[in-house]
Amino acid sequence: MPRPLTPPLPPCAVAAQSVPCSRRRGPVACSVVQVYSRSTMWSRQRGGLKPLRCGVEQLRCRRREREAALRKARREQQLVSKRLLRDEALEEAEEGCVAMIFGEAEIQQFLRLAQRGTEEKEREGALVSLRRGLQRPETQQTFIRLEGSIRTLVGLLTSNQALLQLEAARCLHELSHSEQSAVVEACLPATSYLLTYLSGHSSDFIELCLYTLGNLIVESEAVRRQLLPQGIVPALAACIQSPHLTVLEALGYALSQLLQAKEAPEKIIPSVLGSTLPQHMLQLLQPGPKLNLGVAVEFAWCLHYIICSQVNNALLITQGALSTLGLLLLDLAGAVQRTEDAGLELLACPVLRCLSNLLTEAAAEAVGGQLQLRDERVVAALFILLQFLLQKQPSLLPEGLWLLNNLTGAHGSVQRC
Repeated sequence: MPRPLTPPLPPCAVAAQSVPCSRRRGPVACSVVQVYSRSTMWSRQRGGLKPLRCGVEQLRCRRREREAALRKARREQQLVSKRLLRDEALEEAEEGCVAMIFGEAEIQQFLRLAQRGTEEKEREGALVSLRRGLQRPETQQTFIRLEGSIRTLVGLLTSNQALLQLEAARCLHELSHSEQSAVVEACLPATSYLLTYLSGHSSDFIELCLYTLGNLIVESEAVRRQLLPQGIVPALAACIQSPHLTVLEALGYALSQLLQAKEAPEKIIPSVLGSTLPQHMLQLLQPGPKLNLGVAVEFAWCLHYIICSQVNNALLITQGALSTLGLLLLDLAGAVQRTEDAGLELLACPVLRCLSNLLTEAAAEAVGGQLQLRDERVVAALFILLQFLLQKQPSLLPEGLWLLNNLTGAHGSVQRC
């Protein structure tokens, strides 16, 4: 039987390990927040799996390791993984500015200026100050208790002035990654507008909306209940055709949050499988010069969650999932031989699990020749990856061995141990 495995916990996640494991499938115990930069950190040039030789590469690797740790924590310890997207230019400009705790009077003043300021710069400045204050939980609580505050923020989000829209969206984004469920629930009136703006033209704004929706989706069933009939799946399916890598990575994050909902097998995954999302996801996982590691990691995990649901894995197999993942496995084996440390284990993990679980499906036998499972290159590639994981991420070795078991046992090449 396929097993819904969760990513291993890398050494950097010692803090996450200290949280008591909860076997209860119920309310979320606590939250963990991640801060992400908008800079493009992986090479878009020829050879999609080659990392940039600069300090930014190390930041991306650490980011991926932390996200892998949070994925494990969320599945095994009932933690919520959220991302906080902050613009590097804004961070540098605001360096040294301490986020203040604002009271009701100050928040009202900022909202009044943002609504009725005489100059656009004054209105934008008021929202910038409010956004900084919303980085503090105390200000968040005061904000949502203030009558009409969310309504005012939504009004600014829907204004016809782009800069005000962007700052209002940033304020909502700060609220979306709150650890307090009441703050997240307060953002509910804004979700339909965030969904609408996914069809906009600004890639930066779409990216921000996607991360905000992803933060809200993962924690609030009320948000999911509202977004599903409003067409979040078709909206994401339209978004996946974007040429912007930052949008695609944000989309992968939002979709993975949606796919992990407890009601996903019954209410979400059938709609996803009935859309064009799976075909586009498999295209984005095709090895070649256009393959982007950050995007591939996100959509490989999306594919993993769909496969683990066992809703209709036969459909994925007929759409070429086994073939695509098999070729990606070969490409990964070649990539780990060309570079010492590119964070490739973060893509290897979901690819190994997807292949392992798909090979247990009866439909896999019918297309076995398409993947050429008996091809010695596949087994050789797996052994190359096992050697790589032994050095870089020993905790992933069981994933490779599980695939080896399913790969060889399914065709009688070697005896199952």
